[in-house]
Formats: sequence, structure tokens, C-alpha cells
Amino acid sequence: MVQENSLKKVLVICGPTASGKTALAVECAKMLGSEVVSADSMCVYRGCDIGTAKPAIDEMCDVKHHLIDVVDPTQSFSVGDYRDLALPIIDDIIQRGKIPVICGGTGFYINSILYDLSYGNSCADGSVREYCEKYLEQNGKAALHALLEEKDPESAAILHENDTRRVIRALEIFFVTGKKKSDIKDDFMPRYDYKSFSVDFPRGVLYERINKRVDIMIENGLMDEVKRLMDNGITDEHQCMQGIGYKEVFFGLKQGLSVEEIAESIKFNTRHYAKRQITFFKRDERLELLPPSDASTLADSIIKKLQ
Repeated sequence: MVQENSLKKVLVICGPTASGKTALAVECAKMLGSEVVSADSMCVYRGCDIGTAKPAIDEMCDVKHHLIDVVDPTQSFSVGDYRDLALPIIDDIIQRGKIPVICGGTGFYINSILYDLSYGNSCADGSVREYCEKYLEQNGKAALHALLEEKDPESAAILHENDTRRVIRALEIFFVTGKKKSDIKDDFMPRYDYKSFSVDFPRGVLYERINKRVDIMIENGLMDEVKRLMDNGITDEHQCMQGIGYKEVFFGLKQGLSVEEIAESIKFNTRHYAKRQITFFKRDERLELLPPSDASTLADSIIKKLQ
């Protein structure tokens, strides 16, 4: 039976990196007879497999996964792009009488699905963007970021100078509207009746899992994966190379760092990213934290809660 619009249900499996989201989402989808919609800002890129811990075919367990390998590594991909691809997929799954399982650690992607957010999309202006891109080309990333710091210090404080796409977007909003991006407040209007779950590992255990995962990535050929991307013309200016794991390897290869030094840098940055993810997701009042267990046990508990 197709769900009524007022009762469109969505299951969200979220949380920090290395918390077992993929396996749990697959188990839930199997029990629900449903499909997984990835909400990971790096898994969208083709050729970025090892550093993203992209699920392999056997890990998917015959469960259909969406929004993995949908963008070439040369392309930029925004929250708005993700939302525009994800919503029709989710609504199609619902129309077929299933509960979509959203799985990922990119909070802005998940919020773009769950809530009707503008993200300032009405502020686009080609001439202003062209000006900012020329300013970047002539003056460099540091100068562009300094310009944003002058116009919108709050946004500059949370955007790295290497993230030129978002720096330009913040400047574009300021020059077009006269308002700072940090002052634009989106209303959180829910699209779906959703329940959100995350596995709550003790911080020390989570960090051990992160360190182990990085070691496995290195063993599985992360260095060679980044080298292949570089050989195909990918630089640190491309968005995909700004992801954790990729930017450290890129920098390390350029600077002649050892594999051990690169691995430690990835571990350090991933741990800090995990802390930010935990803070982000805990803002959701609907989020339920689950004690660590095997994926099958956790999925069984989640399905019972849904019922």
C-alpha cells in the first residue's frame, strides 16, 4: 500500500565516520525490503573508492544503493545538487510502498532531504560569480578568503580558504543581497515523518575504530588511488580532493612525506571531523542514540521502534 502524503516515512542512519552506518543501514533495508540512499559528500565521486570507505558489492548484500558514483571527480557538487537528485529517488521509493533508508555522515545532505531549506539558492548571480572567480585567479585563495573575512567574518571563520567554491558562494550572497550568508536563516519545515538513529560509541572506542580504518585504507591502496586521480589531472583545486584522506595524501605526496606521516595526519583530521559530526547530529531532537552492538541486533531494535 502506498503511504499517504501526511504519513511519508523515512529512516535515517547517521553519525560519525567509522560508526558502522553502512552495515546497519543495509540490515535495516533488508528487514524493510527497501533501498538505501547514500548521504555522503564523497561517495558521489567516481574513482574515490578507498578513501571514502565506499561499500563494495558484497557489503551491499543485494540491497539497492542510490547516489553512489554519480559525479566525475572533475566536477563540483553542492548540497542543492544532492537534494535535487535525492528527493525524486526518495519519493519514488515511498510511492512503491517502501520506507527509504537514508545513510550517511554528511549532515547538510541529510538536512536538505528532511527539511525544506533554501540554502540561499535564490541568490545566484553569474556576473558576481565571474568576478569572484577572476579575483581568485588573479589574487589566490588566501586573498579571496580575506575578502570574505572582511565582508562576512562569521562565514569566513567556518570555511577553509581551500574550499573556494563555498567561499565564492558566500561572497556571491553578500554582493547580491547585501546580507551575510551567516545571517540567512532557513526554516526547518519537515518533508517527511522520519526517525533518526546513530550508534553511540564511547569516544575512545570510536577513535580506535577510526585509526584502524585509516590503516586499512592505506593497506588497500589509498596512496595509489590518489596517484591515479592526480595522473588524470585532478588537483587540490578540485572539490573531490578536499575530502579527508585525499587532501592529506595529495599534500603528502607533493611534500615527500612518509606513508606513516600521511596516515597520522588522516587519523588526526578524521577524529576532529568525527567530533564535528557528533555535535551536528545531536542537534536533532529526533535522533536516538543506540548502544554499540552488531548490525543485525541494532537493526532489529530499530525496526521494532518504527513499528
